[in-house]
Amino acid sequence: MNQQAMQNLTLFDLLARSWRRPSAVSDLCFSADGSAVAFASVDGTVAIASVADQEPPESRIRVSSDLGQTTIRPREKPTVPLIATAALADGDVPLTTYLHSGFLIGTAAGEVQHLTVGGEIAETLFKIDGSIVAIDHSARADMTAVSNGRDIYLSRGHNDAVKLEHGEASPAGALSFSSEGQHLAFGLGNGLSIWSVEGDAAPMRHISLSAPPVSIRWNSDGSWLACGLEKAGFALVSMADSRHGIVAGFPSPVSRVCWSSPATALFASGAFRIAGWSMVAPPFDGETSGALESGRAGLVLVETIAAHPEKKLVAAGYANGKITIAQIGARDELLVRPLGSAVTALAWSGDGHHLAMGTVDGTAAVVTFPAQMFK
Repeated sequence: MNQQAMQNLTLFDLLARSWRRPSAVSDLCFSADGSAVAFASVDGTVAIASVADQEPPESRIRVSSDLGQTTIRPREKPTVPLIATAALADGDVPLTTYLHSGFLIGTAAGEVQHLTVGGEIAETLFKIDGSIVAIDHSARADMTAVSNGRDIYLSRGHNDAVKLEHGEASPAGALSFSSEGQHLAFGLGNGLSIWSVEGDAAPMRHISLSAPPVSIRWNSDGSWLACGLEKAGFALVSMADSRHGIVAGFPSPVSRVCWSSPATALFASGAFRIAGWSMVAPPFDGETSGALESGRAGLVLVETIAAHPEKKLVAAGYANGKITIAQIGARDELLVRPLGSAVTALAWSGDGHHLAMGTVDGTAAVVTFPAQMFK
């Protein structure tokens, strides 16, 4: 490779392993042990990549003896292919982590299946009526929750799914367990329902919202809950004192929210910059309360967002394919990918060494960062 070509390589070219799926990537998640990442596509398939890098960046870094300049050479070996399943649904495949290295998926036939890291269906845990549209699993409580778009089902084992009698005729959508598995939150029409699932499941609170929730995320200790709304904005709920409010004013729907434990902060997509707030001053008293300036504002919408698990960093994926990593509360940012197809999914591995991404054109990738990059 000539010097000019080397100079034109982006950080993504040097650090990422990339594959092309036949259709858009709708979601992704890492296995609990961090050994694999699963990419769900809108054609109903799931593809699995091994996180282990055959050419880790550390093995390709060189430091010149004369100037001490650090460079990294491009990969030389072909990328190990993804392991892909047959179509499991008519559209997006709901998925979540399960056991040590596997995943749970929900199918169009209403089956909750254990997908192994090798791409095989190990077993069907249980079956419900209707196509599954949302799924979550709590490893700590050993419980699984699913939605068929009308009802919510809770299972504590195999073939024991119980429908939660929420008493509403409204559609049921997004759902999420708290980190300890003590509570389950799910969308119910233009509202958010929170249940205690310790012992016999029972409703705790129902919060009326301006639009249906499309994504629900708890913070690490289960004391806060945020959910992006189908229309612009997101809802914020305090479990400690029952306060709740809506942060509006977004130019686009908030499809993703995430929490940063190291920075005690909340972030949301749907703006022309990385929108974030310090939970030292939560944004109940107006959207500017506790606002954090992270990265730089621009003319392109942030489509998805993911906070680093161990450092005060947040990654953002944009509608023009750009991916950046910003220092929380500062304008400094690292350009990982300059352009491409719109980013639809973004997630960090549990150790923070890998960033997985998916796009509208079917690109699935794992970016592996050298240890010295985020000191």
